[in-house]
Amino acid sequence: MSLVNLHILSLLIFFPLLGALAVAFLPSSRKPQSSWTWGLIVSGLEFLFSLHLPWHSGSGEGLKFAERYEWIPSWGISFLVGIDGFSLYLILLTTFLVPIIFLMSRRSVSTSPRAFVVSFLILETGIVGSLASLDLFLFYLFWEVMLIPMFLIIGIWGGENKVYAAVKFLVYTMLGSVLMLVAILWLTVRHGQFAGNFTFALPELCNTPLPLTEQLWLFAAFGLAFAIKIPAFPFHTWLPDAHTEAPTGGSVVLASVLLKLGGYGFLRFALPLFPDAAQVFAPVLMLSGVVGILYGALVSRVQDDLKRLIAFSSVSHLGFVVLGLGTLTVSGLQGAVFVMLSHGLTTGALFLLVGMLHERRHTRMIDQFGGLQAVIPNYSLVLRVVTLASIGLPGLSGFVGEFLVLLGASQCPGWGRPAMCAAAIGMVGSAFYMLHMFQAVMQGPIRHPKNRALKDLDRVEMGVMAPILVLILVLGLFPNSILARLEPLAQRIVETVVGDKEYELEAVNAAGVVVSRTPVHTAEPVPILR
Repeated sequence: MSLVNLHILSLLIFFPLLGALAVAFLPSSRKPQSSWTWGLIVSGLEFLFSLHLPWHSGSGEGLKFAERYEWIPSWGISFLVGIDGFSLYLILLTTFLVPIIFLMSRRSVSTSPRAFVVSFLILETGIVGSLASLDLFLFYLFWEVMLIPMFLIIGIWGGENKVYAAVKFLVYTMLGSVLMLVAILWLTVRHGQFAGNFTFALPELCNTPLPLTEQLWLFAAFGLAFAIKIPAFPFHTWLPDAHTEAPTGGSVVLASVLLKLGGYGFLRFALPLFPDAAQVFAPVLMLSGVVGILYGALVSRVQDDLKRLIAFSSVSHLGFVVLGLGTLTVSGLQGAVFVMLSHGLTTGALFLLVGMLHERRHTRMIDQFGGLQAVIPNYSLVLRVVTLASIGLPGLSGFVGEFLVLLGASQCPGWGRPAMCAAAIGMVGSAFYMLHMFQAVMQGPIRHPKNRALKDLDRVEMGVMAPILVLILVLGLFPNSILARLEPLAQRIVETVVGDKEYELEAVNAAGVVVSRTPVHTAEPVPILR
């Protein structure tokens, strides 16, 4: 194995941090534009480095580019990183979008551009580190690293109520994080009691035998942190405020990447670590997903602010992620990941387009527009394509993931098919409010004279949107290039969670319901992590 393969993940994790330090210590006499230039160089190189992952990861199963170094051996903490299909595409999505954010933010962010660039680069380190970490202590460290830069991005460069939105974001996320930390420490101690040594390494912790009662509490702690991050209903209330007040770049990274860390957390940690509890909580996840889909669609329809409409539409679309996770089927898990990728592209593009319109017109109110397709036809064409992708038009990226989630729900016994029908109604609802938004903004007569002087997309804006549109089309027409990598991983999780297990201890209550059971320990790691 080449030296690059051995250390590519360490490079991807720490290169943005080194870039942030370099930008932070630029001579104060330098022009503000130099910060943007350095940010573009660092993030552009990071994207080029990340392209090494898909080209050299091969098609085999299991973890790729694994690195392990002892960090605090007395506590069982190590620098353990590795990726598979779940994390690979989210890392690529992150590194792809950050240069785009810098390119567009340099036009709208005039206050402390150096601090903005530094915050975003540190945030990128936290995101990539979280997606690559296989040591729970390391994961928690990077999980927390993400909070402060995002808090600053909202609180410094946001709108009128930016402080309220930033504090609300921080409080919600910190609440879930603290409970997850307690669960991590509890799990580590229980592993120490079982194996005689402390470790935070995920492969070893997956083999820790736990009674069902403990699994339920630990899954709830992990699940709350991840549900807040997604955000799943009813933990979504921080999201509309954060999106509305954040600058355009902050909204893009929040919708496209940060929210996906919640779904990823379920796939990487909660489901493999607590398989029995996952089966118990699966109906809860499905219910939360369906309610989120319908609620988000209904509330989006009555919004008069473009940003808030897109924010609530995220609640609806990410409900498909929660529903897919709750199905515990291969199709459902594949669909959940695909929805995350597609949503990252389409909603990120929508926030970019709203930001472009706001820069021209200095308002986001829907009733201030109308008839714009006659004035800015290129903008209208791009918005039309992204809108159709967002509502799940076949042939575009949004359709594939949502279809797979519905397929996965249909395979679930009991409430699976009613959940599928309700989610399908939500898909129709998304078409209703998104097409209504497009019609109100782009079609009809020009109601306000100021809109007649709006400028169409320039070369930079077209250059930013073109690769996003290409990816939306490629994912819609050739989804198997991604699904083929996801299928064996999803199959392993399903086998781990719902596969047949032997139990050496079982207790039942008076009604004959199992309340405590301990799986027989096996020496080999859980299959998904081999």
